[in-house]
Amino acid sequence: MSDFLPTKPYKGTRDFYPEDMHLQKWMFNTLRQSIETFGYEEYDGPMLESFELYAAKTGEEIVENQLYWFTDRGDRKLALRPEMTPTMARMVAARANELPKPIRWYSIPNLWRYERPQRGRLREHWQLNVDLLGGDPLLADYEIIQLTQKILKDLGGQGKAKTLINNRRLINYFFSEALTLDAPTALKASKAVDARAKIGEEKYQIWLDEIGITQNQSQKIENFFNATFEEIKSEYPCEGTQELIQLFALIENNENLSPFCQFDPKIMRGLDYYTGMIFEVYDQSPDNNRSMFGGGRYDNLVGLFGKESISGVGFGMGDVTLKNFCETYKLFPDFGRTLDVYVTLTEESHKTYMHKVADLLRNLPSQPLKVATALTASKFGQQLKTADKLKAKFVAIIGEDEIQKQCVSLKNLLTGDQTQVKLEDLEKVNFNL
Repeated sequence: MSDFLPTKPYKGTRDFYPEDMHLQKWMFNTLRQSIETFGYEEYDGPMLESFELYAAKTGEEIVENQLYWFTDRGDRKLALRPEMTPTMARMVAARANELPKPIRWYSIPNLWRYERPQRGRLREHWQLNVDLLGGDPLLADYEIIQLTQKILKDLGGQGKAKTLINNRRLINYFFSEALTLDAPTALKASKAVDARAKIGEEKYQIWLDEIGITQNQSQKIENFFNATFEEIKSEYPCEGTQELIQLFALIENNENLSPFCQFDPKIMRGLDYYTGMIFEVYDQSPDNNRSMFGGGRYDNLVGLFGKESISGVGFGMGDVTLKNFCETYKLFPDFGRTLDVYVTLTEESHKTYMHKVADLLRNLPSQPLKVATALTASKFGQQLKTADKLKAKFVAIIGEDEIQKQCVSLKNLLTGDQTQVKLEDLEKVNFNL
């Protein structure tokens, strides 16, 4: 047995080397830019919350099987956040009377769930959360659908994913009126349906049998899932159907949305708090045959904290599935050379001048640059190799001649060109290759 500590991270987590951080920063910055064009503001909350916060309204599977929790030294039961919506609801409830409405918030928190790591799903991940509370529910639902397509477009992936839309009120109506199921059985049936694609037909049918779904009811479920929107409108005249009619009337009048959105009665959303419109954004690639992200309307969450009830709608997008999506369609840009200038040091006596040059470059008024300096005096050829490994665009060469003339020689590592520039003229150099 080795005496050395392991170099692998904890199962279901990832190390982010600099090249990985370039990808993550690009994804997150693109998301932020897209969302903020709609007027949303970023927020954050603590990684630790009380266990009760999740036990009150998070899905049963998460609380019983996936929650990381512990008791602290004050004998308080705490949990690592598995999702952000309860934290958001708690924060809104704390200042419900002060916050201007509608509330447009988003965050990209670090989340934890103890589950089996697989493609698109890890134990630790980051997740974009977008929430819109207050306002006309129809217009808010429409705005959230707009935002999903804005994000895909800005990532370069519009047309490569479909937004599939349903309504929880319609599903509840179908289970209670068409299937005559009580609320607990209806919830179990919806969870079975939601898991169908993951568990396979055999386990799905066993699940239905276990909760008491008859063959006749099972056939009605199949008919419902295969129905067109026109058939749904005529056969299930309920509040949920009417909400869908109004929503699709807006979508169909928007040429940037209508080709990428469609009704799908199979969309369930497993979490228990959805009460109206629900949706999933499905990657169209066979390599990623799963939902990229999804969400919906939840009308009762903030009221759990004893404050006024505020209607809300939102969605969550995990960074793992987003990265898979971007890789599949080659959406990541070429980050090229990420260091602007590497300043060399070939003689110990040149240290003061090296730092002077580096400070000037970092503080150019029109183009503050990313500048690294050599920390050990060595031969120029060796430092050139180091600069190349660091993906520098330019190497600033310092010798006795440069110090005498109060200048620096700049070598372009892309073209190989080299020019001598006086320090006062560095501002005129275009470092943006």
